[in-house]
Amino acid sequence: MEVIATALPAIKLIRLPRFADSRGFFSETYNREKWREAGIVADFVQDNHSYSAASFTLRGLHFQAPPFAQTKLVRVARGAVLDVVVDIRRGSATFGRHVVVTLSAATGDQLLVPTGFAHGFLTLEPDTEVVYKVTAHYSPVHDRGLLWSDPALAIPWPAPSETVVLSDKDRQWPPLAALDSPFD
Repeated sequence: MEVIATALPAIKLIRLPRFADSRGFFSETYNREKWREAGIVADFVQDNHSYSAASFTLRGLHFQAPPFAQTKLVRVARGAVLDVVVDIRRGSATFGRHVVVTLSAATGDQLLVPTGFAHGFLTLEPDTEVVYKVTAHYSPVHDRGLLWSDPALAIPWPAPSETVVLSDKDRQWPPLAALDSPFD
């Protein structure tokens, strides 16, 4: 297992070995002991799976407020996404900064997103499936978000905003300047 640093030190790209033969490949996507040996300790309690039919479907930027704040381990099972993480920890030296990573089924790379960060992704291919583990159960009343298109974030989305497919809820999240972040 290779743990790769990103521009935001708390965000880690995880590259796992794949064992290929004429049938395809096998990869152990999570092993608590091996992850702990690598210094990553997280008690995952729920697995989620999202399917997006169209390219340029955007989900995010989401987070859960405490006590249901979630660390996420994200990977793509089919297709590819532009995965984006924004630091929303008040007082952090990297508050408001983001990391952008392409995740795909072809590479199998995973992204570890700890609490205190807003997370979202834009599908780059049709019929994309994203699978992710979380450390807290989903709580609708603790569901929060950050406006994906906030110019202050300067996220380099590869699609014009008028072509992006997103939910009404994701259109209405506040920009960073108006965000009441529950994270210090």
